[in-house]
Amino acid sequence: MFDASHLTLFYLLAEWAIRLVMIVVIPLRRPPEAARSWLLLVLFLPIPAFILYRLIGRASFPTWRRNRFAKTAPERARIAQTLWDPDIPRSRLSLLAESLGGFPASAGHRIELLTDYERTIQAMVEAIDGAETRVHVLTYIFADDATGQTITNALSRAQLRGVEVRVLFDALGSRPWVEKTKAMLALAGIDARLVLPVRFAALRRARGDLRNHRKLCLIDGRLGFAGSQNIVDRDFKPGVVNDELVARIEGPSIAALDAIFASDWFLETREAIEPLPVIRTEGPAILQAMPSGPDFETPGYERLLVEMVHAAEERITIVSPYLIPDQALLTAIRNAVARRVRVDIVISSVVDQHLVSLAQRSYYDELLASGVRLHLYRDRLLHAKNVLIDEEIGIVGSSNADVRSFVLNAEISVILHGGEAGQHLAAIHDAYIASSDPLKLEDWRARPKRARLAENLARLVSPLL
Repeated sequence: MFDASHLTLFYLLAEWAIRLVMIVVIPLRRPPEAARSWLLLVLFLPIPAFILYRLIGRASFPTWRRNRFAKTAPERARIAQTLWDPDIPRSRLSLLAESLGGFPASAGHRIELLTDYERTIQAMVEAIDGAETRVHVLTYIFADDATGQTITNALSRAQLRGVEVRVLFDALGSRPWVEKTKAMLALAGIDARLVLPVRFAALRRARGDLRNHRKLCLIDGRLGFAGSQNIVDRDFKPGVVNDELVARIEGPSIAALDAIFASDWFLETREAIEPLPVIRTEGPAILQAMPSGPDFETPGYERLLVEMVHAAEERITIVSPYLIPDQALLTAIRNAVARRVRVDIVISSVVDQHLVSLAQRSYYDELLASGVRLHLYRDRLLHAKNVLIDEEIGIVGSSNADVRSFVLNAEISVILHGGEAGQHLAAIHDAYIASSDPLKLEDWRARPKRARLAENLARLVSPLL
């Protein structure tokens, strides 16, 4: 018969078995920063750590989803081949982005960068009202508030004209509104699907916080919107008003964005979407679409961002509401400063994610000490996500400079290769900095010790997420 001593021995043996197994497993499946945090947790709390690792430890999808995603690869490759232009010079960054995301840079685009929240929604409505064949919408948040109703009304009008309308919205990002949004879209006759609904059946189990964070609105294969803005009221969180950046694009790269939407649609529905012809314009901009996320083999956005920082010669500007860099990005930034590149990072003084804010604040000291210029955007949450290198190569998209966007989220980036678009983005960055307060190292080091403790504890936890 078992008594208390046997149970104690069994518990101790289980703990040590977990420690020994996880010491082998974790370093093979997690990047070094996350592995260190997991191993520390396993050392002190092996059984809770094992349970937590089973829930959120692996940043990958189950086999059935990986197989389904592989079926979409030939169509994306066909679109990429169509977009290939031998007359466009290939830079090291464009080649890397093509290798990571699958699509080449292409010429012949018109692009407008939109910073006004309400004007962006109105521009989407105008585009949907002008649609003739197809409208595709993919968003992280789709609310049933005034903004959501405005977009839904436009989609309904398109549907009544005989336009194909498809909507994807993330199940977790839209969680507070899911049922009402589904009902609103169904009442309008819109074919809308949840992205990555949380399922508990064993054979379909996936890490619940692997999310689709992309924001796309695509019209007739000729016009599209990509950036940081969700379909929700600007002040949907009490006390927080969002500022965003969205690119309005016309040109051949819309075909790549449509192919990304089609892949995401197939993953949720197993329904293939017939591609539209690639439409070219006479615009001057060279653009490149780059998807990233756990469906892909490597953390594409992180690798591209690190390479961009290494390639910079004069100035780097990174705008991100959430800043939790990995070691590769930190090293690249410090090296850039050491070779006398000006590095500006714009973050928000307004906080909407308190744990994330504590974790990112733990990096401020080493960034400031290395010579990085940190700017705290005043009054509103600067939810925009964009990067510019030497006023030549830029990114506008949905990716933050944090571990979540690097590893866990499906994201979309539009890469700007030179030209007026980079100059316009530089002017937007100057406006951001003018609306920000510089953070000084001496002021930062004067903060209370209890704040430092909370920040360091949050930093320990952040790689686990």
